[in-house]
Amino acid sequence: RMVSKNGKKAAESINSRIALVMKSGKYTLGYRTTLKSLRSGKSKLVLICNNAPPLRKSEIEYYAMLSKTSVHHYSGNNIDLGTACGRLYRVSCLSITDPGDSDIIKQTGGQQ
Repeated sequence: RMVSKNGKKAAESINSRIALVMKSGKYTLGYRTTLKSLRSGKSKLVLICNNAPPLRKSEIEYYAMLSKTSVHHYSGNNIDLGTACGRLYRVSCLSITDPGDSDIIKQTGGQQ
């Protein structure tokens, strides 16, 4: 899989920001807890992997639109997202409720 140099840099910066959120912020991993945090209005940013089922992806986007939360489509698959979160399992989506020391919300919110 060939990735442009700029794309690779962007992915690395997202990964380092995710790692910082894991260390210093609050988040929920997984589909069900992401929906819960969106429904309760706690979520600030949602990341979805690129191989999530389309129905699941659109459902999360719909909830995010209702709660005015920004959605970032992570460029890697669920294995990559799990690795970026420092987990040894697959993660299809994660919801960031408190970014901690990370500027991930400013950075990804500015893209859309």
